[in-house]
Amino acid sequence: MRTLTTAILALTVASAGHAANISFANGWQEQRLSLFSSNDYAFGQNLGLVSDGSVSIAWTRLGPANWDTDGASWTWTVEQSVPPTDLSRKGGDDRNISLYFVFVPESMAPSLEGANIRALLGNEAVRIIQYAYGGNHARGQVIPSPYGPDGQGVTIALRQAGTGSYNENVDLAADYARAFGGEKGALIGLAVSGDSDDTDSMIRAALGNLTLR
Repeated sequence: MRTLTTAILALTVASAGHAANISFANGWQEQRLSLFSSNDYAFGQNLGLVSDGSVSIAWTRLGPANWDTDGASWTWTVEQSVPPTDLSRKGGDDRNISLYFVFVPESMAPSLEGANIRALLGNEAVRIIQYAYGGNHARGQVIPSPYGPDGQGVTIALRQAGTGSYNENVDLAADYARAFGGEKGALIGLAVSGDSDDTDSMIRAALGNLTLR
């Protein structure tokens, strides 16, 4: 992961106003989606990821100081990529790396502050925006998730499958309104995944400089 970390540190991400820099060194946990499938994560200031025909999620909760987050920026790097896929296809939607933002109605946030990822995914009030580096879609396309309850999650394509390092800057409030309608709730969780099990391929990637604002 040394070259990935070097690439990330060589890029800068601009942020404005009140901002919170998110570290991957503490508070992150891996959630397996299959008993026999797991990615390799390198947790630190940045997050390194190796996925070899596997899939899993690394996730963390956010406290009240971050619940009103409206935007985010980060840098991600891919050195080895899955092939292009259709991100709307269940069981055929491999992608290099995805960053998830988990929202709930503000009134529910205090009661869900300690909930694990499975409890959140099973809650019909939860809404999830997943930004993806992978697939074969146009940048900015909103793709309903083929998983979970209808209307709970969307994928927003940012980068097609391939390699390279990029800075991203997203407007969470605007994307939420575009994906679900209405105003976003409280941002109570973040997650990162790599998914290579359907294509039995290899991912080497990293994500860092994650800032909430």
